Amino acid sequence: MRLAIIPLLAAMLTLGACVSPSSGKIYSRQEARTAWRVEPGRVTAIEDVTIEGRRSAVGRIGGGFIGYEVGRTVGAGSGRAIAGAVGAVAGAVAGEAAEERLTREKAYEITVKLDNGDTIAVVQAADQTFAVGERVEVLRNGRGGARVSRT
Repeated sequence: MRLAIIPLLAAMLTLGACVSPSSGKIYSRQEARTAWRVEPGRVTAIEDVTIEGRRSAVGRIGGGFIGYEVGRTVGAGSGRAIAGAVGAVAGAVAGEAAEERLTREKAYEITVKLDNGDTIAVVQAADQTFAVGERVEVLRNGRGGARVSRT
């Protein structure tokens, strides 16, 4: 039974990595049905960047559980309990770090010279490509969020 949980935890981490909240094309439920100010401009620079991954209870608890089970295979008697506790702590740390690495996103920092003369930079997931000199629209919401979109 315990071994059946390991593939389940791995699947949960993998599915969590598929969500792309920083995408230029995917909107959260809170962003739907809200007005976005559209500002035309031209791309002046594009840099490859990375959006950090998430650190949640999934990685911590999953890693802790696996570490506990592995630790309990060491020793006998009260030594098993101590090894399980040490394994749980080490597994929680390793699980959280693994989740962060698995959920990192490739992204672009897109610098845009707006037609009004301002220059801004927007970081978003690399789910669409842009070229320097390309005409784009910057969509801004009232909470400081922005995204770059093709015109």
